[in-house]
Amino acid sequence: MAGTVALPLQEYIASLDQTSLPNILQVCSGVYFQGSVYELSGSEVCFSTGDLIKVIGVKLQSVSCEDVANNEKFELPINYTGVFKIVPEPMPYSSVKEMLIMRPVGLESSLPFTFTSSSKMTFGSLTLGAGKALTVVSIEQHEGEEDQICCLVKGQAQASAKVCIPLSSQGQFYECESEECYTLKEIVSSPTLRCRRFRLIKNANCKQTLILSPIYQIQAIMNLRKNVLVFPSSLEVDVVDVTDQCKDVDFMMPLSLTEIMSQPDESLPAAVEILEEPQNRSLFKSSWMQGLTKNTHLVLHKKRTTTLVVLSSLKGRKAQQYFLVSQQYGGRFRRQQREFNSVYELYVASTQAQGLMVSVTKNCEEVQDEGLPALSVGEKLEIVDCTRMELQGEGRKEQTQSVEALLCHRLQEPEDADDDDSDEEVKQKEEKDVVLMPLYMQGHFVEVLRDNKKHKLSDLSKDFSLPLDVKVVSRDTELETDPLVGFTCLRIEGVLLEPTIQASFPHKPDHCFELPVNWLLMSVCFTKEPLPWPEGQCPNCSTERLIEVSDTFFYEFRKQANTDEAPPPRPPKRDLSLLTSSSKTSSKASKKSSKPKKSKSVPADQFSTLTLNKKRTPAPPPPEDSQNEEPPPLVPRKHAEAEKKGKALPNTYIKMQDAQKKGPLCNVAADVDSDHDYETVDDSFICIKKSAQESVAF
Repeated sequence: MAGTVALPLQEYIASLDQTSLPNILQVCSGVYFQGSVYELSGSEVCFSTGDLIKVIGVKLQSVSCEDVANNEKFELPINYTGVFKIVPEPMPYSSVKEMLIMRPVGLESSLPFTFTSSSKMTFGSLTLGAGKALTVVSIEQHEGEEDQICCLVKGQAQASAKVCIPLSSQGQFYECESEECYTLKEIVSSPTLRCRRFRLIKNANCKQTLILSPIYQIQAIMNLRKNVLVFPSSLEVDVVDVTDQCKDVDFMMPLSLTEIMSQPDESLPAAVEILEEPQNRSLFKSSWMQGLTKNTHLVLHKKRTTTLVVLSSLKGRKAQQYFLVSQQYGGRFRRQQREFNSVYELYVASTQAQGLMVSVTKNCEEVQDEGLPALSVGEKLEIVDCTRMELQGEGRKEQTQSVEALLCHRLQEPEDADDDDSDEEVKQKEEKDVVLMPLYMQGHFVEVLRDNKKHKLSDLSKDFSLPLDVKVVSRDTELETDPLVGFTCLRIEGVLLEPTIQASFPHKPDHCFELPVNWLLMSVCFTKEPLPWPEGQCPNCSTERLIEVSDTFFYEFRKQANTDEAPPPRPPKRDLSLLTSSSKTSSKASKKSSKPKKSKSVPADQFSTLTLNKKRTPAPPPPEDSQNEEPPPLVPRKHAEAEKKGKALPNTYIKMQDAQKKGPLCNVAADVDSDHDYETVDDSFICIKKSAQESVAF
């Protein structure tokens, strides 16, 4: 593009070849006067005469529509589905050739089109009157002859004649309205179409003439600003292209960590300055995160792909903690037993590792209707395979249900075999009992570990399925403080293969840390400052192997690692009508067979029998013993008037001397009409008391 021609920004961007970016523009004049500041999309934009703008990106945003009749403007999105027709130009063309050149699209693709002539035209023996419509159907080219257009002319009775007109024919030719329709994308992508006027096809009466202008979103940088500017191309400012004259001007280019990863390897190590500090600072709890502030300088050593292991502490009294640990961690781990609260969890764990063995930690009663086996605490089970089991249905039909189940072997405790036992008996003892547990069964199990080895972190993530419970048994000696040692149990949640940039602060260039590119949103720019070490003498760097992260990081990690796994199976549905009928019969049977339990305390419903105002119920007789001895009667505590209404309970603790005596006991009745709550002693009580004392003495 010409470097000295000033154009409106809208016109320049519309005609810009985006493959030539970046381009450098200089502000010339316009509404944006010297030193003016404007708020655009949340960022301040200041354009002054003479400012240099380096355009680094152009993106089509919308289309501006201007009504020719009243100069009203409105915008349409680029994905607008309406179609437009070209409005014929009111100005005539002076020749046929000019009319063909100004076609909106390629000549061959624009055929056929119709035009008229304001004057009479004569071609050989054929004369066409003024205003006669001619439809161009083809272009004829003959070697050594002038090119001609082949037109059809409609005459009387819809008859048509063919006419060939040379391109050099002069006159006043007017374009007729075409039936061809165009979309917004087709219009803005063609420079010729953008120069035409259009009519929106809404209905037959829509005669609104529009001028369509694309609006672009421009991304640019300025030589005095550190951030990327974003502004629309509709700003009323004139610019001139000075790309060739300003090739040596240095523009501060903001780069994200992702863009630095795409830079060539030779660009690092380098010194950079932080232009925008990390927006998601809350993801990390490391000490170096506090130093990543605006205008801080960093040294970027190299870029690489690092394997990071996600560890979490188990829930307890303290809050959970989460760590990103490099596989270069020098500590040693020992596996911990996993706990399972359902058979489905056992099934998932068995698919990840073969030969899983567990021990039962809670008794389970057998329920034949639901297929639940009986399990005792301490029993060891070996997971074999997932199969199906049949459940016997209830009711008259006795329908069976097939459910998924886990096939296990109940391992017997090893016993010392006698010398006299035969080989067949030993084999029978070694046989394992088969146990089928439906996947919906709830239970409590703990993993049985077969080894007690110390493992590296890199070996654990390769040799065992995750998640995995471990414990640090030996610390990393290269760390000043190893925070993983203090935990009784840690869980390896997963492994991340992350692109990272090794960085350090200039005052400690050998103490490096890893910047996870996909988890840190920050922008930096390269500076011309020298590296903080002698040229060619790169220091031996020690990289931080452990990063503490927040629970927000862990939740985001779980979201990314989450897959559409099927939920655990439900127990089979049971017939509610059968359940109600069976429950009624069982409740009736339980009422018949139930017996009251012995209790030392007096029930509340029987407490009223101890009062004087109500009648006492006689107690059952004592059980007969082997000597057929009758127990002595209870000491009556009621007065003589109570003999008419009730009997005293027999005393089962004192035996009478005369075992054969079976006379009636003295009756004591409660005085219903008495107003007192105390008892009177009569003569019968005295005689019984004497006989009881004599029996005890005997």
